[in-house]
Amino acid sequence: MNGVTIRRRAWQILDVAKSGDVTSRVLDIALIVIIVLNVIEVSLSSVKSINARYGAYLNAFELVSIIIFTIEYLGRIWACVESSLYQGQIRGRIRFFFRPLSLIDLMAIVPFYVPLLGVDLRTVRLFRMFRVLRVLKLGRYSKAFHIIRGAISGKKEELVITAVALSVLLLLSASLMFFAERDAQPDRFSSIPATLWWSVVTLTTVGYGDIYPVTTIGKVIAGIISVLRIGMVALPAGIISAGFVEEISESKKEQGVCPFCGRERSEN
Repeated sequence: MNGVTIRRRAWQILDVAKSGDVTSRVLDIALIVIIVLNVIEVSLSSVKSINARYGAYLNAFELVSIIIFTIEYLGRIWACVESSLYQGQIRGRIRFFFRPLSLIDLMAIVPFYVPLLGVDLRTVRLFRMFRVLRVLKLGRYSKAFHIIRGAISGKKEELVITAVALSVLLLLSASLMFFAERDAQPDRFSSIPATLWWSVVTLTTVGYGDIYPVTTIGKVIAGIISVLRIGMVALPAGIISAGFVEEISESKKEQGVCPFCGRERSEN
């Protein structure tokens, strides 16, 4: 096979959108297993006793995983121009490089190579935390992740509006509480930005109790905000749930399955 044919075959194997390719499916399953084991490895390496005893084995597995992930990432960059979405030897690869999934793939391997650049050790420790992002690579190989992503993407306008409304409510509640409590508790409610902490923990139903109103007007405002938070927290969940149901129904329609009863539709 010539170079172009090899590259096209490589893209067919690496492109998870392509169905019915046994080699591609085997590779997907193998990568999923490696990603899951990587998450376990990162977790175990944080335990001092385990790291002291099995650190060499964990590091060896880390090295093998990085080699596999690097080959996969470079293979995608090299073969992506075979897709109609990424035509052009340079422009196509640049467009592919900035895809969210491609950036996740990059962040999965960057922490390993950062120490080789001779940067400050504190920065190295920060980048090593990003190894956990390898779990996000599962989104590339799981149909469920694609459905969730489609549900969120389909409702992004509604979610943006909800986020704006929530931000306004946060700022408004912080402002009202600041003016109500600043004289009674100047150390706790010293400014509106400081009072935002109370707004966040109240609207998210966390309620740590480290900051709370003591004045009558402050308690009234807190009661109103506590009632409003129920709707503000439930609203994004409802929007995402609706998008999720729509995405599943659309997926079943494409597969020729009735979205209501789950049976395959008979051909007319």
